[in-house]
Amino acid sequence: QVQLVESGGGLVQAGGSLRLSCAASGILISLNRMAWYRQAPGTQRELVAAITSVTSGGITNYADSVKGRFTISRDNGKKTVYLQMNSLKPEDTAVYYCNAQRGNSYWGQGTQVTVSS
Repeated sequence: QVQLVESGGGLVQAGGSLRLSCAASGILISLNRMAWYRQAPGTQRELVAAITSVTSGGITNYADSVKGRFTISRDNGKKTVYLQMNSLKPEDTAVYYCNAQRGNSYWGQGTQVTVSS
């Protein structure tokens, strides 16, 4: 049974930082494309950052809106994917979801990030 459990969300002032974690079980994150998505109220879920599998080179890509501020990383031994978020803005406020994809697609339950101005 695959489980993705996000943590690390919370309330932060604009300009602050948060680090989200996604703990995985039932899969090898090294063999999956791992990604973070977010969804603000009334909007569609959007891709924030992704990292390809080790066999695909571990290539990262980011939404234009977060480039230079967010960093996705993976600790294969800890089966955990991280999203370091710096210089947060109010428009980053959303529920952040972890996703694993290798054929099938799996989602976590989400963690709320709120950035106050």
